[in-house]
Amino acid sequence: MIKKILLMMLLSAALFSSGIVIKESANSVNKTVLKIKNIVTKKGLKVFTVVNHQANAKNVGMKMRKAKLLIFGNPKMGTRLMHLDILTGLDLPMKILVYKDADKKVKVAYRNGSWLKEEHPLLKKKMILKINNALNNITNKAIQ
Repeated sequence: MIKKILLMMLLSAALFSSGIVIKESANSVNKTVLKIKNIVTKKGLKVFTVVNHQANAKNVGMKMRKAKLLIFGNPKMGTRLMHLDILTGLDLPMKILVYKDADKKVKVAYRNGSWLKEEHPLLKKKMILKINNALNNITNKAIQ
């Protein structure tokens, strides 16, 4: 039991240090994904694609729990960020992972914008705050 608690604490610390935010959703994976797509679209952002990890695993004869990755963004803001540092193109567009965990709870995970600042120091704090606020608001609405 103590080993399990220590492992969870280490995992939490690793996730925190990497800027990963995880929230529990009251909805199914599919409904959460649909809500995120609707919220993102209404905000004027573009959904580029949804990667269905479970379906991709099935296509190669493997099994996994439901997991979908939404890739979306604001090309205008992304272009501004890449003007400051073209290498941000490696980390953009934004991503939100919606998945079912081992306890069959639906979770939403994303990296907050702070890690972008660490990786790309030329980015302005105001842009990072805007990214953080947007991701937080989108996910909070989607998990209700």
